[in-house]
Amino acid sequence: MRLATFRYAGEQRTGVVAGDRVHPFAPALSMRDIIGQGLDAALALGHEAVGASAGVPLDEVRLLAPLTPASLRDFVAFEEHVEGVRRSVDGTGGVPEAWYDAPTFYFTNPHTIIGPDDDVPFPAASTARDFELEVAVVLGSGGTDLTVEQAADTVFGYTILNDWSARDLQSREMRVNLGPAKGKDFAGTLGPWIVTADELEPYRDSWGFLELWCTATVNGVQVGRDLLANMGWTFETMIAYASRDSRVVAGDVLGSGTVGNGGCLAELWGRRGERTPPPLRDGDVVTLTVDGIGSLVNRVATGRKAAALPAVRRRDPARARLSEAGR
Repeated sequence: MRLATFRYAGEQRTGVVAGDRVHPFAPALSMRDIIGQGLDAALALGHEAVGASAGVPLDEVRLLAPLTPASLRDFVAFEEHVEGVRRSVDGTGGVPEAWYDAPTFYFTNPHTIIGPDDDVPFPAASTARDFELEVAVVLGSGGTDLTVEQAADTVFGYTILNDWSARDLQSREMRVNLGPAKGKDFAGTLGPWIVTADELEPYRDSWGFLELWCTATVNGVQVGRDLLANMGWTFETMIAYASRDSRVVAGDVLGSGTVGNGGCLAELWGRRGERTPPPLRDGDVVTLTVDGIGSLVNRVATGRKAAALPAVRRRDPARARLSEAGR
């Protein structure tokens, strides 16, 4: 079942997409409300919504981001991506040994999530603009210190994630050895809808990975294509790790990390030693397509120019000693 958040006749609603029509849920139900009831209850609500009305033509609604996540963890589960992007972003080669120890992630901003067909407001200071093709899992329940088997029971569904990246800002920030900040903070796209977990079970291989082909195009030209099953860890393993010594909850979203073989431009730049294809420019249209889920389309734009910040106050050891002496 495909569950969407959309705008129609001036109202924001949620509903079930069936064929070329969308069947609304009750007006008061947000996607987080639906997810919080669990997968079985959501499927029952969905069947009820489809039977209750003829629905609205899909081409008459404006699809929005399917949900605002409770939190958004983004993993880095593709070895090929790590190798290529390291060359591009920090000038080093290979895959760090620490990558093989556990499925690493960072937290990104759930408050700047945008939806299908939205313009992406890149920082005005950035010229090395990039997309990242990912699949994200949406949790319908949570817990602490989950086993992989318990983690499987938390899966509600899947959606496409574009983890937009300002590579020049990111490269500078990573020298501090803390992680990406403003290179990622400005936007992420989810959509076009959430596909419930039962729909994708036929794609699962014997190792527990989903055999979904993932394709990225820029202005209609294919840039990358990879199989989601090339992940180093299953989604269930990543959920279990996220819950270790911590807590995951319904409405959390966990990204797979960028697929390999051109899942982003920076990987290709790192492998080729030059920026080919070139960084994204205003007006470029990026389309991410994943088997069993759909396509997610956005156009690149430039955000507002940021106001200047005061210069850093550098530490003066002499003044620091005087301050201590004056106590």
